[in-house]
Amino acid sequence: MTKSKPIIIGVTGGSGSGKTSVSRAIFNNFPDHSIMMLEQDSYYKDQSNLSFEERLNTNYDHPFAFDNDLLIQHVEELLNYKAIEKPVYDYVAHTRSQATIIQEPKEVIILEGILILEDERLRELMDIKVYVDTDDDIRIIRRIKRDMEERGRTLDSVIEQYLTVVKPMYHQFIEPTKRYADIIVPEGGENHVAIDLITTKVASFLDHK
Repeated sequence: MTKSKPIIIGVTGGSGSGKTSVSRAIFNNFPDHSIMMLEQDSYYKDQSNLSFEERLNTNYDHPFAFDNDLLIQHVEELLNYKAIEKPVYDYVAHTRSQATIIQEPKEVIILEGILILEDERLRELMDIKVYVDTDDDIRIIRRIKRDMEERGRTLDSVIEQYLTVVKPMYHQFIEPTKRYADIIVPEGGENHVAIDLITTKVASFLDHK
């Protein structure tokens, strides 16, 4: 009997939308199953060919920032139950690290990232596409809190980056991908009804594998 392919759940939304909280909530609902998370952030392009000054100007919210060819290759390998060497991005050096992480294949793959629905090739690999839709005001407050507490950023630098890069890129590239979603989740991880619905759908997939 041929083993059926893994299930892929795509979870997207703007920075600070709660997409990671939604992904973790789904993950935590399947403690007894073979499940993994794959973050698009791991697949920022290698920038070792650029000077450090040039790397500092990278727009991480633009589709060109991601190595989707490698991400798609890795997803396809996981779909064929092959292990991958997941890249590690060094946010201090602003380029890909020499290190990699061995990721074994799993029955359920949660693919999470701001632009996973932007590439048609990625969309076609997904069984369930989720868009986490959260008000701009809430997202900027969450981003300020996170970047100041966890990344040592100043208030002014977070606000400037948000207004000049994050917000315009969100409205240009991320928000338009909402139309590809099967499920839209308002307010992220606090929406327990939506998470229950997604979990039930994933469970039905697993039951029929």
